[in-house]
Amino acid sequence: MPMTSRTVMLVDMESFYAGVEKSRTKAYRDRPVAVVGEPSVPSSAVLAACNVAKRHGIKTGERLSSALAKCPDLVAIRPRMGEYIEISTLIAGILEAYTDLVEPYSIDEMFMDVTGSLHLHGGSPERLARLVQSRIAIETGVRARFGIGSNKVQAKLACDLVAKRTEQGIVRIHNKKDWETLIWPEPIRHMWGVGSRMEKHLLALRVLSIGELAQTPLSKLKKRWGVNGEVLWRVANGMDDSPVSPWAKREQKQIGTTITLPRLYHKSDEVGTVLLELCTEIGRRARRMKRMGDSLSVGAGGEGGYRRSEGFHRRGRLPDPSDITAELYREALRLFREGWDGTPVKRIHLSLGGLVSSEIYQPSLFEDRERQRLLDRAMDGIKDRFGETAIVRGYSLTKASQAQDRAGKIGGHYK
Repeated sequence: MPMTSRTVMLVDMESFYAGVEKSRTKAYRDRPVAVVGEPSVPSSAVLAACNVAKRHGIKTGERLSSALAKCPDLVAIRPRMGEYIEISTLIAGILEAYTDLVEPYSIDEMFMDVTGSLHLHGGSPERLARLVQSRIAIETGVRARFGIGSNKVQAKLACDLVAKRTEQGIVRIHNKKDWETLIWPEPIRHMWGVGSRMEKHLLALRVLSIGELAQTPLSKLKKRWGVNGEVLWRVANGMDDSPVSPWAKREQKQIGTTITLPRLYHKSDEVGTVLLELCTEIGRRARRMKRMGDSLSVGAGGEGGYRRSEGFHRRGRLPDPSDITAELYREALRLFREGWDGTPVKRIHLSLGGLVSSEIYQPSLFEDRERQRLLDRAMDGIKDRFGETAIVRGYSLTKASQAQDRAGKIGGHYK
């Protein structure tokens, strides 16, 4: 593993949502706190749990009912996404005081390359990390953890696999020996980029740890998984040439959204109402991005999620790339009816893929697509000016509608 002269940090906010809530309310400081999608719904998921709650065995993603069984005194709080985004932006500003190379990875994780500015702050990465950690704690009340290495892979795994387990929350990979000592013994499922499906494939090859993957012949991995095999091998060996850049733009391949319904929907027309609202939302996002999609995916699941035994996914190709709500809805409804077996629906997923520019599109001899486009854009203009619910379709006045509820949320969670 070649070590370069770069110094890259991954800054991760510990139990971010829960940390913000605990810093906001002093009475919560020593209590078990969890941020939950909807505290009034027992099946709602835990989005974040503080360290006190984690000591009771509460994990991110588990149901509130399960969490309360482990810890009856748990304080369950509804998320306030607007404030979390504001705090995340504030933290990014703190990092930018030390380097202009700050790249957000998620709302609570950010990379920073301090190679060119480290000498301005004493020359020690650990010392700089402690300084930034202190500033974040003082200005936001949130505790940050730092993984430090010579590239993003090293920084990410140092943070995820080591720093999170230390009291100080700061770990640096100095050299190859550090990597092999700290990272290689970890189970393969802990490696960045290895999901449950890939873990099964690797275990079948008797690759149990990150170190064993790193020492697997590259040719063997490339033969089985092509480019993905090489990516896995490079991560396991701590290799990464990608820059830390605030201008890094990833080409968006699809626009998607998921909704968890407040109750089980038993009727097709109830689900149809929600599908229409999701198509309206995705169509509007596509139009705002000046994109159209040529394929649509629909998924539906019951209480247990989208596992094959409890739900389905269907994907269909549109006759022509589209951002027109009516066309998206027509295809979404067809896919749902094709895949649904009558099992009560709790979750619905919709995504528009194959995005292309909307500046050039195919007119139709048999449908007035331009009229539909003008109608959609007129509705967009009203929503932009007066709010999401200023104009809605008649379906959104029924009991099945979720338009009013979603209008008050960001990313599916309350603002």
